[in-house]
Amino acid sequence: MSRGKATKPIELRRCVVCRQVRHKSELLRAVKTSDGKISIDGATKTFGRGAYVCKSQACAAALKKRHGFDKTFKTKLPAEFYDAICAAVDAAV
Repeated sequence: MSRGKATKPIELRRCVVCRQVRHKSELLRAVKTSDGKISIDGATKTFGRGAYVCKSQACAAALKKRHGFDKTFKTKLPAEFYDAICAAVDAAV
């Protein structure tokens, strides 16, 4: 019995706004660390509870309007955080 090379798993994640499943590289990640800080994780390496949004202006605008990360992270996030998400999406596009 021969064993082939191990293949890397495909890293798919779901956008919290449009609910489409996409590759991690097509999404922007926000993370809540164990000490309760919430930040934008550009490298997608920070440990903690992560949530993803598409790198599209439509999803970013809907996220800001609905405060989409509030339910995911179980806390009220300031409007400045959503402005930062929109700015990060604009920079990525």
